[in-house]
Amino acid sequence: MLPEELHGSGGSRLAAAGVFYSCPVTGRALAAGRRRWFILPIYIQRMASAEEPVSNVDDSPVHEDGCDSASVSENDSKPRDRTSLVDSTEEFEIIDSTGEDDDDLSDLPLLESVANEGSGKTQTESSEQSEYGADGKGPEEWMDILGNGLLKKKVLTPGKGPESRPRKGQDVTVQLKTTLEDGSVVEDIGSFTFTLGDGDVIQALDLCVQLMGTEETVLIDANSKYCYGKEGRSPDILPNANLVLEVTLLDVKDGPDLELLTGLEKLALANKKRERGNFYYQQADYVFAINSYDIALKIVNSSSKVDFTPEEEEELLDVKMKCLNNLAASQLKLDHFEAALKSCNMVLEQQPENIKALFRKGKVLAQQGEYTEAIAILRKALKLEPTNKTIHAELSKLVKKHADQKNVETAMYKKMLGNVSTSTSKPTRKSSWSISWKWLFGATAIAIGGVALSVVIAARN
Repeated sequence: MLPEELHGSGGSRLAAAGVFYSCPVTGRALAAGRRRWFILPIYIQRMASAEEPVSNVDDSPVHEDGCDSASVSENDSKPRDRTSLVDSTEEFEIIDSTGEDDDDLSDLPLLESVANEGSGKTQTESSEQSEYGADGKGPEEWMDILGNGLLKKKVLTPGKGPESRPRKGQDVTVQLKTTLEDGSVVEDIGSFTFTLGDGDVIQALDLCVQLMGTEETVLIDANSKYCYGKEGRSPDILPNANLVLEVTLLDVKDGPDLELLTGLEKLALANKKRERGNFYYQQADYVFAINSYDIALKIVNSSSKVDFTPEEEEELLDVKMKCLNNLAASQLKLDHFEAALKSCNMVLEQQPENIKALFRKGKVLAQQGEYTEAIAILRKALKLEPTNKTIHAELSKLVKKHADQKNVETAMYKKMLGNVSTSTSKPTRKSSWSISWKWLFGATAIAIGGVALSVVIAARN
């Protein structure tokens, strides 16, 4: 019979429906679903007498793919038509009984374990099934990678499972077939290798390969934003072109140990990252450009256990200067003036007469309002390369802007000083009159004194 403390409670829809579970430890009647409780289904005598079927819970949550979560029914062995992308267990409230809240149930198995025992599948198997579909041959619909509908992936051939997925920084080898929306093939590459997460390839490929298992084949539907964007790729991919990629993950291995690379290997790897940064700069993706230049600088600056020749050292220094100059240009585009100034100074410490570093430092100083110093830097750059029209144009523009600023400042100062002189002009006139009256009185006194002296002398005679 239903315990007295549970009768008529409104805390659970299952209680209203008459479905409860009995805890083997305490014997309490519980509503279904607390994750840390081992529960055994029983049927309430009131249900049997009423001969009413046990109905599914009507308010179970709906997942993104439209599939409802598992509901409580009399026969739980009925298979579902499809599995959700995200496995979850419906939580129901426990109808609290009076005076029995101190039972320790922490050692009991999880509710998910009980559910998996009933189906004969482990939690890992359920996760894999939710990703690849109930038949294990692929999902029944596209997986939205970013949640905005612009990048989707669909498994065509399952691989070795999630445990074989590559990690960021590892080198992956893939087979790639790229087609336009009209079905025309623009490239079909049997095998090529790139470093995952370094931005060596388009974002659509870089993001989706991270979710693939080894030997897995997927179809990727990618918006142009995650491909070649508004610039496109001449001549085969037009601007703002969406792409469909068919990708097979062939192999995964750890990236190279930078300390063990030879001089030529380090040069080749650093130049590869730098050229990728140049690609992003041309695409106006300055954040990705900065990322590629930073990776190239990390490679060049890494310590090495291999001896390099003087020629290799010089070439590595040249690559470093190019990366810093390009890094400063990208930072300048994003108005990161302090960072750009730091990059320019790092170049000028090694090469004080580097034209590009001087030019970009002058532009940074001009943006910060340091016109005098900026003009001096640009004049130095122009002296080193007098025929450079870009430097000449920038210097002329800056000189004119500086002159205009000085004129404005001069006019402002004159206005301020003009008010001061007007207010002090009247006291100046008073002081001039006072000086003339003093001279007059002085002259009169001297004249009177002279007359008096003459009278005295005449009286003595």
